[in-house]
Amino acid sequence: MQISVVNQENQVLATSRPCGYGVALEYKQSYQAGDTVLLTIEEVGLYELQIDECLGTCIVHLEQEARFQIPTEAEKRTCYPKLAFTGDCHLMTLTPFIPTERRNLALNVYDHHQAKGIHPHASANVETRGEMVFAARNAIDGVFANHSHGDYPYASWGINRDPKAEMRIEFGRSVIADEIRLTLRADWPHDSWWTEAVVTDSNGKRYVLPLSKSPLPQVFPIEPTSMTSLTLGELKRADDPSPFPALTQIEVWGTEA
Repeated sequence: MQISVVNQENQVLATSRPCGYGVALEYKQSYQAGDTVLLTIEEVGLYELQIDECLGTCIVHLEQEARFQIPTEAEKRTCYPKLAFTGDCHLMTLTPFIPTERRNLALNVYDHHQAKGIHPHASANVETRGEMVFAARNAIDGVFANHSHGDYPYASWGINRDPKAEMRIEFGRSVIADEIRLTLRADWPHDSWWTEAVVTDSNGKRYVLPLSKSPLPQVFPIEPTSMTSLTLGELKRADDPSPFPALTQIEVWGTEA
């Protein structure tokens, strides 16, 4: 397995070396527009990945070739800590991961629009004004701060007032889900909230989730079910003057299939 940094012409700028139980790359340059982290592995599966020290390590499912384009534009970085991807010294690591216990299968701090071959991946049919602070990836980044909205740490999935808004999470493989948790954005009175949502898994099974006006995670146990993806939709907004409900986090707890 290998970590490389390539530029927008796909020229290799640096490559990793064996380190500890995996590989590591210390990249001693500032990132430029178009720079991409290229991950290559022999065996598709679970790995513990770190691309930036500010974001730390995260368990992800990788294809044999995966890419993470560095967000160098100011607007693309608004959903991350201010020091993320900055400076001229970056430590990247990649280690095989053997799952041993139940966990949040939806978590992926390294998901974004330009990421390829890295799962889980969140996407949506609408994101408020196309801004990164309202992108679907914010709902699976593990950040639960929800008493405001906008730049990090208050990024969320914003639906641009669209009653037909849907978010999809693709796991990249089969997983066994046994619980869904939703944390609504709670920037009241700026925000509204949803009284109900529906989750539909890759088998077509629907889970109706009754929601309340709460800043805390709302927990919904389900029968353990094998799935490769799920969709969150049919969002019913509360009868409230605010037109701005939003989602801070969605968690899908369970185990590997």
